[in-house]
Amino acid sequence: MTDLCYLSALELRDHFYHRTLSPVEVTAVLLDRIAGVNPALNAFVTVTVEEALAQARKAEALYAAGDAPPLAGIPFSLKDLTPTKGIRTARGSLLYENWIPNFDVPLAERLYKSGAVLLGKTNTPEFGWKGDSGNRVFGPSHNPWQHGRTSGGSSGGAAAAVAAGLGPLSQGTDGAGSIRIPACFCGVYGLKPSFGLVPQYPTSLVEPFSHAGPITRTVGDAALMLNVIRGADPRDKLSWPDQTDYLVAMQGDIKGLRVAFSPDLGYAAIDPEVRAIATKAVHRFTDLGCDVEEIHPDLPDPWDLVDKIWSSAFAGAYLKDFAKVRDQLDLGLVAVIEAGQQVSAAELSRAHHTRNEYYQRWRIFMQDYDLFLSPTLPVTAFTAGDHHPGWINGQHTTYLDWTAFTYPFNATGQPAATLPCGFATNGLPVGLQVVGRHRDDATVLRASAAFEALAPWADQQPDLGKD
Repeated sequence: MTDLCYLSALELRDHFYHRTLSPVEVTAVLLDRIAGVNPALNAFVTVTVEEALAQARKAEALYAAGDAPPLAGIPFSLKDLTPTKGIRTARGSLLYENWIPNFDVPLAERLYKSGAVLLGKTNTPEFGWKGDSGNRVFGPSHNPWQHGRTSGGSSGGAAAAVAAGLGPLSQGTDGAGSIRIPACFCGVYGLKPSFGLVPQYPTSLVEPFSHAGPITRTVGDAALMLNVIRGADPRDKLSWPDQTDYLVAMQGDIKGLRVAFSPDLGYAAIDPEVRAIATKAVHRFTDLGCDVEEIHPDLPDPWDLVDKIWSSAFAGAYLKDFAKVRDQLDLGLVAVIEAGQQVSAAELSRAHHTRNEYYQRWRIFMQDYDLFLSPTLPVTAFTAGDHHPGWINGQHTTYLDWTAFTYPFNATGQPAATLPCGFATNGLPVGLQVVGRHRDDATVLRASAAFEALAPWADQQPDLGKD
């Protein structure tokens, strides 16, 4: 049964087509596994047992009729920031602890229409404010590779579920690294698609930075899921049309691609062991025929502009009622809001202008390269429930400044993925980030698939009985 739980979505789909497994059988096994594993892991905060079994029975009938849509019977989960009609969506907040939305977001609608089976909602920090998934409603999620360590955030429950064999597909959102951070910490694949490729509604508090995308164990599964959730929706004015078949686009070699690599962006603090593991992984792109150059992009750390936009966005959300709700908010989030209250309108305007300049400088840099590589994160997973690592190689960290490799590409909107590329001596995963040119998600997926074929990771499974 454990082996069945680690089948990819593409493998499950093949079994369903050939009637060697049934959607109902697989769904029941996964629900049993969630019941056994999740109490310690805390990846799921709501499990939709009856809905999942009903959707699985419907998918099974569609296969029998020869009319199954792309994800028929494939189990998936949604992040608990994502509103779902009739299903509790607590958003990691005491303010929404018992909220049951009366609508589905576009992404959920598309997954339902594709025949996928919703297993439930996954844990997230309050409104996705930090890189750990602890909150005052449900507590923290744990890393499947080591209990007591964080699974990351803000899509930490999603990544933990995938790594633990609790479904092959999970949805994450990413405003400063929230897909890539947990995917890296949990040793799975995470793709932050190009800005606007996957529509988002309601609008994120940090709309200029926010992306939605897949967290999976394999690159092929991410491409399969992206095929379903991508493309314009009128509810998101910044979304754009796209008909790319990413399962086809990810095929083929990457020989001849020009690749830039920076182990620290010229300014980021990074653990020496993580740096060494990521640097070694980059050599595989040379083995794959790429022309790899170690080079810094000669761009400043954009943290100041990110911090101003991020903190003022949260402050704006509670402009009228902050005093009333303050005691119900996470103390770390309160500090972010209070910092945002000190940002002037002129400073915020300047931050947005600087972000546009920053994008243009990355665009010009990428004219000479097809891909940019870096470590995904500067450390392995820290203590579950903590807001941030505290220190990295002698440098003090704050709530999100430690994610120095991920937030730059929220500011630019470029596609960026994290690949599992090894383990540190503490037994925790390390990730390599693959960044593409503006709206070139296809090359990111193709490069990810080529790396995966050379150094596969999906057969490595955590021992969930180990503390």
